[in-house]
Amino acid sequence: QVQLVESGGGLVQPGGSLRLSCAASGLTFSNYAMSWYRQAPGKERELVAVTISAGGTINYADSVKGRFTISRDNAKNTVYLQMNSLKPEDTAVYYCNAKHRGIITAPYWGQGTQVTVSS
Repeated sequence: QVQLVESGGGLVQPGGSLRLSCAASGLTFSNYAMSWYRQAPGKERELVAVTISAGGTINYADSVKGRFTISRDNAKNTVYLQMNSLKPEDTAVYYCNAKHRGIITAPYWGQGTQVTVSS
């Protein structure tokens, strides 16, 4: 059974930092592209960042470029999202996503972790 468990969310002041973690189990982690999505109240879920493979392609949404960094540790089956210079508009539930690179299957999702940026 595949599980993605996010952690690290919380309340932070504007300009602050948070580091999200997503621990995966039940899958061969190195075979999966790992992504972070977010969904703010009343808005659609949007892609924040994706890492295709270890040492491979990384992409970011324009809104977070230069502030967020995605990384993965295949030995720990974990993907991270370092978020710096946080803004109130970054407030959302952040979700981890795992999608197999070679097989067309539905992706896996975590349960989400709340990030609130407010003074």
